[in-house]
Amino acid sequence: MTAPKIIAGRWKGRKLMTPTGRDTRPTNIRARQAVFDILTHAPWCELQGAHVLDVFAGTGAYGLEALSRGAASASFIEQSHEAGATLRANIAALKVENARLHIADALHPPAGGPHDLIFLDPPYGAALIAPALRALSAKGWVAPGAIIVVELGPGETLDLPEVLAERTHGKARLKIWRAS
Repeated sequence: MTAPKIIAGRWKGRKLMTPTGRDTRPTNIRARQAVFDILTHAPWCELQGAHVLDVFAGTGAYGLEALSRGAASASFIEQSHEAGATLRANIAALKVENARLHIADALHPPAGGPHDLIFLDPPYGAALIAPALRALSAKGWVAPGAIIVVELGPGETLDLPEVLAERTHGKARLKIWRAS
């Protein structure tokens, strides 16, 4: 597998380290590009100055991409200690100062501050999006009106009242909506 890299912004082209093994599935670069193309041009999203939360963070590609493109800060939640160590190394390699990594279960997160752009890319087929969002909301991570971006795997469904954007890239299905 080719190492993921930052697509645009101040760290454009920088490669990200990935954990060994198959426990972490980095987001397809085309899917991540599609998400950021949508967010950059959407009248309902302001990436510049956003406070970003990257849940099931893995390599941190979503949060680091957002920082590269002008987000004010990023928080990362990752349960795996190995993936967390790799993400910590990616943060250090890019010399990021406005990032916080939490090694924690997204279903039982620590208390946090509100974020206005949230990425959730859980393991496919584990039905973790809805319970993670409930837990994150209960602990203060989700700002009112936050933009939420999720990646669903093949055959997964997620009922939402109003989807702002939806795309499919290979096995990845992307849905974007505003938190109520």
